Amino acid sequence: MGTTNDSVVSEFVLIGLSNSWEMHRFLFWFFAMFYMGIILGNLFIVFTVIIDSHLHTPMYFLLANLSLLDLGLSSTTVPKMISDLFTDCNIISFPKCMIQIFFIHVMGGVEMVLLIAMAYDRYTAICKPLHYLTIMSPKTCVSFVVAAWIVGIIHAVSQFVFVINLPFCGPNEVDSFYCDFPRVMKLACVDTYKLEFVIIANSGFISMATFFSLIISYIFILVTVWKRSSGDLSKAFVTLSAHITVVILFFMPCMFLYVWPFPTTSLDKYLFIVDFAITPVLNPAIYTLRNKDMRVAMRRLSRQVSCSNFC
Repeated sequence: MGTTNDSVVSEFVLIGLSNSWEMHRFLFWFFAMFYMGIILGNLFIVFTVIIDSHLHTPMYFLLANLSLLDLGLSSTTVPKMISDLFTDCNIISFPKCMIQIFFIHVMGGVEMVLLIAMAYDRYTAICKPLHYLTIMSPKTCVSFVVAAWIVGIIHAVSQFVFVINLPFCGPNEVDSFYCDFPRVMKLACVDTYKLEFVIIANSGFISMATFFSLIISYIFILVTVWKRSSGDLSKAFVTLSAHITVVILFFMPCMFLYVWPFPTTSLDKYLFIVDFAITPVLNPAIYTLRNKDMRVAMRRLSRQVSCSNFC
């Protein structure tokens, strides 16, 4: 990331989501509240999993890592967007723009692999319950997380090395609220047609392959449960519905932006609000309000806090 190029452009102007002052005020409070929910909700999950020994299981270990990733992914874009809405200064320096792109794709790649690990965890728990603790050992869980970070870094670097060396000598207005490959590459002073297909082949293929692999795995789990006992199908579906919801919300914007040629409309920047603001705040709600173990752990934790204050 220390590579330099011959760019004349030293900063980019982020157009944002709206030019209306009234809309700016609404968006400021909207994203401020959502980001507060993201911080509190995801840190609460991580804190609860660490504190409560009943949650020291593979599923909740992966869930805590997912919460940290959601917090990190959101923090790459939302604080800057909130600041821009408050100060009306939508300027980002060239190095900060490149850093934002890099970390968006690192954490996006990590989250994709982590969602695969969570799907495998649910497959093992539902289809091979007697061997669950043997297969999903602590070593296996740590290996999943390490592999996810390795894949995420490779995924980001394999695209980033091409983009950082592009010459930028003309327009510097990015039609979005954050920096990413498609919008920034269009500002380069060279033809990026071939590079666009490199990005599509990388990010697009990973997004699409991961999405369909996850959906197929969930269908396979449901079919396996249905063959064993049709009465358990509804229970299994309830268990998996949270995972399916997260997968659909996370991958839809990615596939829209990266699977086919880069869009010329502004729809993609609105879709990515889902990934950066909505999904990270929904995950804590989905995994706590719909999860019996988490609800019990929350009550246990609240009793402990109350006892420490009043006992």
